Amino acid sequence: MSTPVPASEPAPVTLPLITPATPAATTEVGSYFISNYPPFSQWNSDFVPQALQALDSSPANSADTPLGLYIHIPFCRKRCKFCYFRVYTNQNAKAIEDYVRALIAELELISRRSAIGSRSLRFVYFGGGTPSYLSSKQLRSLRERMSAWINWDQAEEVTFECEPGTLSVEKLETLRDIGITRISLGVESFNDQILEENGRAHLSPEIFTAYDWIRSIGFPQVNIDLIAGMVGETDENWHRNIDKALQLEPDNITIYQMELPFNTVYSKEMREQGVQSPVADWPTKRRWVSEAMDRLLAAGYHISSGNELVRNPKNDRFVYRDNVWRGCDLLATGVSSFGHFQGVHYQNLDRIEDYMETVAAGKLPINRALKPTPHQLLIRELVLLMKEGEVDLARLDRKYAVDTLTEFAVPLANQQNAGYLQLDGHTLRLTRRGLLQVDSLLPEYFEPQHRAVRYT
Repeated sequence: MSTPVPASEPAPVTLPLITPATPAATTEVGSYFISNYPPFSQWNSDFVPQALQALDSSPANSADTPLGLYIHIPFCRKRCKFCYFRVYTNQNAKAIEDYVRALIAELELISRRSAIGSRSLRFVYFGGGTPSYLSSKQLRSLRERMSAWINWDQAEEVTFECEPGTLSVEKLETLRDIGITRISLGVESFNDQILEENGRAHLSPEIFTAYDWIRSIGFPQVNIDLIAGMVGETDENWHRNIDKALQLEPDNITIYQMELPFNTVYSKEMREQGVQSPVADWPTKRRWVSEAMDRLLAAGYHISSGNELVRNPKNDRFVYRDNVWRGCDLLATGVSSFGHFQGVHYQNLDRIEDYMETVAAGKLPINRALKPTPHQLLIRELVLLMKEGEVDLARLDRKYAVDTLTEFAVPLANQQNAGYLQLDGHTLRLTRRGLLQVDSLLPEYFEPQHRAVRYT
């Protein structure tokens, strides 16, 4: 689930304005994780022609703009109780084949757009859902049919999300053979009771078996996901989670702080049954992540963002994140997936029936879009880079012809005085305290009309 850009749209929910003066405590229903700007709620169908125009326009500075591809596989064995993505469970081989055919048809439609031209892919990301839900045969077929329209032979990184219980030696060998360079394993927790309570499909023995297979087959990078604050989490168990993560020695470790977007099972129970939030409060989750950072830093890891740590910063780069957060072109394929192309944000249709029907009719399945202003693109890049913990403001000044220290003087001063960040000339650095709650700080940089609207 390590996708910095969400694969699917949660149901509408109001995002409270979280500022240093009003910190969150209890984990209530709401989306707090910032992955784009302007907020998704501002995108709509009226702007779809702008997205289509961007795909039909002559490539602008394409030599300087990396191109990526996101492929959404919306199938899972089970729906986790905290999941808000567009997923479908217990799908048979025919349903998967029908969807794969639609994916191939969409890729053909995209490849014929004039703006694509002869551009090559810098990176590819298979997200979900559970991409590893597909069988080895289905994966080889998908790769073979994709190659007629687009390929990733020269890509720096091809990431593939996996659920431990869906893996086998044969499937992992297939992933290696089709060019996957980065495996992201959705561990979440090593405690079977917590995994079962939160609706995960796998148990801990499958984690260790799958991880051994992954390492024996050999991939350039392996990431594991953990979630701080799953229902049932305790101090003692969280420390055991970090112990076990260190034993595995993955190249990357991603740690999310659990939240409760509107359309999760837990959120529904809170709204309809009046139950109290079952998730640890924000101060506890931040403490757990901070403790994990301390342990991992002592073991030789390096902080790559507020969510990610890497063993070797020179080799263990998350190419997808590095490019998406800096404004690359990202082609979105599959139901409900998000993209950004030549200055226009867009999202595909979010019902699988509508998506497949539209593609079958020979039309790109874009559902909504938005063309940000140059100022909004500046905000987007600034707030996303803040999640990495350090920002070269001088580079943003040159790129956007602006003085960021003047433009954002008020939030910078507020957050510096509150101990969330430090300024050293034109270098912005978040303190540990700021990094642990960075998403709550970012709305203060939004334009006024976006500070208290629905985020999704």
